[in-house]
Amino acid sequence: MRMRGFTLIELMIVVAILGIIAAIALPSYQGQVRDSRRADSTAVLLQARQLMERHYSKNYDYGTPAAVGIPTKSPIDGAASYYGITLAAGATTFTLTATPQGSQVGDGCGVLTINQAGVKTAADGTVDNCWR
Repeated sequence: MRMRGFTLIELMIVVAILGIIAAIALPSYQGQVRDSRRADSTAVLLQARQLMERHYSKNYDYGTPAAVGIPTKSPIDGAASYYGITLAAGATTFTLTATPQGSQVGDGCGVLTINQAGVKTAADGTVDNCWR
């Protein structure tokens, strides 16, 4: 009569292979999540810039965040907040800033900004890599 089943060695090999796959896949997945959250914050900044320009074309000044209706966080909807959106505005200039919060603090780009001239900056990374 033959015994059926797996030996302990075979099970240990499978567990080791799954551990190696998880060790490679998890950091890559987390990096993709950070990148997608950053992309959402840049989209929010660009949308807020358009709102600022629309307000300026009607009122000849950039106004306040409440008057313009810019969002205060990214993503705009939902309870989660991965970037805080702030506005520093004068009569003829403004700077929109997205500051990482929570799990996004470790992102390689850091604070993202855009101004009335469309100049984009990234505190810790290159603009080309951070504003994709």
